[in-house]
Amino acid sequence: MERTKLNIKTPRKYKVILVNDDFTPMDFVVMILTTVFHKSVAEAEALMLAVHHKGKAVVGTYSLDEATTRANRVTQMARSEGYPLRVKCEPE
Repeated sequence: MERTKLNIKTPRKYKVILVNDDFTPMDFVVMILTTVFHKSVAEAEALMLAVHHKGKAVVGTYSLDEATTRANRVTQMARSEGYPLRVKCEPE
């Protein structure tokens, strides 16, 4: 019996990054983090403050499909409220 060596790679992961702006309210960002990213309120507040003070923060790491789905949901929710909140997906 001949053996075939398979070179299977695990899918690449992508970071979802929230970018600070001067218009999106902090409580809205906390709500996004708890509903879309399933963070606890304490963790969401810590991430929101990291975005506020550092300009951006990684809020999750997912497969490309999951990362883009969550990023698109955040963008849609922000735009429906009139906020310019930006979300980026970058390879890990």
